Amino acid sequence: MSHRPTLAVTLGDVAGIGPEITAKSLLHHPEVREYSRPVVVGDVDALRNAVTAVGGDPAAVNPVDSPADAADDPSVIDIVQTGPSLGHVPPGELSAEAGDGAARFVIEAVDLAKRGLVEGIVTPPLNKAAMHQGGHNWPGHTELLAHEFGVRDYSLVLSAGELSFFHLTTHVSLRRAIEDVTKERTLEVLRLMGAFARAQGSPDEPIGVAGLNPHAGENRLFGDEDADILAPAIELARAEGINAHGPIPADALIPAAVRGNWKLVAVCYHDQGHAPFKAVYGDDGVNITAGLPVVRVSVDHGTAFDIAGQGIAREASLVLALRRAAELAPGWGHVWRATRSES
Repeated sequence: MSHRPTLAVTLGDVAGIGPEITAKSLLHHPEVREYSRPVVVGDVDALRNAVTAVGGDPAAVNPVDSPADAADDPSVIDIVQTGPSLGHVPPGELSAEAGDGAARFVIEAVDLAKRGLVEGIVTPPLNKAAMHQGGHNWPGHTELLAHEFGVRDYSLVLSAGELSFFHLTTHVSLRRAIEDVTKERTLEVLRLMGAFARAQGSPDEPIGVAGLNPHAGENRLFGDEDADILAPAIELARAEGINAHGPIPADALIPAAVRGNWKLVAVCYHDQGHAPFKAVYGDDGVNITAGLPVVRVSVDHGTAFDIAGQGIAREASLVLALRRAAELAPGWGHVWRATRSES
């Protein structure tokens, strides 16, 4: 790549596997430097502990005041310290300190992005319960990022290869998700998808919308939401030039997408997208947030407290997230401007 974007890599929950997959990704994969300039935002002592756990030299951790001061050397990990040391936090245990730290790392990364010091954000996992205990009452990374950037229209996107699943709802109960699938929200996400497709050079890319109910309601036999909410929103989107289709029964649409027949799919709730996506793609998938002014890509797994601190966590998803962020960052301004034009 002719341009290597600077990426803020938040450390995640230091009691989880975030520090060790960060250490492995940045010390064991020199190819990461071929396409990006990664700078960790987190805690020096926790990262040094993780480097030791994966068999590295803790002296490789290089504290810097700003991404502009980074050594950008494959043998070191540049890190901006954020808040007090968390090196004493034990791995594998729910910790309010770690939850507070994980949120602070994200907030600092957003500030760096606002100041133009980084071009993208890559996020290892945080623990939602720990974050709440630490005083940050957000459902997850996506909502925290949207709040810090001050955006209202956004969507969690699971992506693998050319396939992307956009979500109408995410981290809420199933009962709440059904209530939150409104005509307005559906049209909002379809506009995001249309903007995403246009910015990627495929303005007429077909968008498949999964039905909320079994068999997309089966002509109202299994619920009215598909006919009364999803279908009218899809018609409005089509009137705006967005190539949306549906609602289509999810058990037909998602297998067809996995076979390559759809590249853009809208799903109604968390597990409708996450369960099949993770079953098929595992470490080959990442989580992207559409609707932010800079690209954000995350691993698609949790903090794995059961193996944290042992140095055995797989870093493949984080390496992939770094790659995808680096690929998307240079052109993300087009995505952002197209998104704004739809608002």
